[in-house]
Amino acid sequence: MEQDVTLKITDRDGVLHEVKAPTDMAMNLMEVVRSYELAPEGTIGVCGGMAMCASCQCYVKSDHELPEIGMDEDMMLAEAFHVQENSRLGCQIQITPEMNGLEVELAPES
Repeated sequence: MEQDVTLKITDRDGVLHEVKAPTDMAMNLMEVVRSYELAPEGTIGVCGGMAMCASCQCYVKSDHELPEIGMDEDMMLAEAFHVQENSRLGCQIQITPEMNGLEVELAPES
């Protein structure tokens, strides 16, 4: 059964967008941002979601329990700009029913 979740995404201009994201398409947060064109083309998901560029870095504003940071994501965040304690790579956050209400802010373009 199809189930959409609502995400609250603040773009790089500070504008809050409340968007619907499907949980049955194996999408990640970076792909949702791209599909809603919340960042200019070519500025997010540059590596295609391989945790190799940090262009999809975001700040998690809600207290959702997210998957643990993997080694690739951790290494990429160690080299990224504008990293905060709540930084994650959007390409590493899968859209699941548990993500309903997730609030994130896109990090500034590096």
